[in-house]
Amino acid sequence: MNLETSPQGTDAIVIRCDGRLTMATAPALKAAVAATITDERPRVVVDLTGIAFVDSSGLGALVSGLKATRQAGGDLRIVGVGDQVRTVLSLTNLDRVLHPYDKIEDATHAW
Repeated sequence: MNLETSPQGTDAIVIRCDGRLTMATAPALKAAVAATITDERPRVVVDLTGIAFVDSSGLGALVSGLKATRQAGGDLRIVGVGDQVRTVLSLTNLDRVLHPYDKIEDATHAW
């Protein structure tokens, strides 16, 4: 999986993911979220547009990132959720906690 980070405003970061979010790649996402919190940007948008598949470890990385950002006084939001990811979120009821947004602007609007 490839990760690319870019600032969004003054206190948020967008993490763009490309590939598969699985047990092998979940630690990289966790590390990327942790790095944004260290840089005092506790608001994170994870762009999943390039993710075709997510497994339970990938979901765990997203939930872990959500918890970490909230503990730092921020939040984690997801955008660009494809059909497989949306189905997994729905089946696990995580779509209630990690509400998917269509666009980055929609996710950051309430901040």
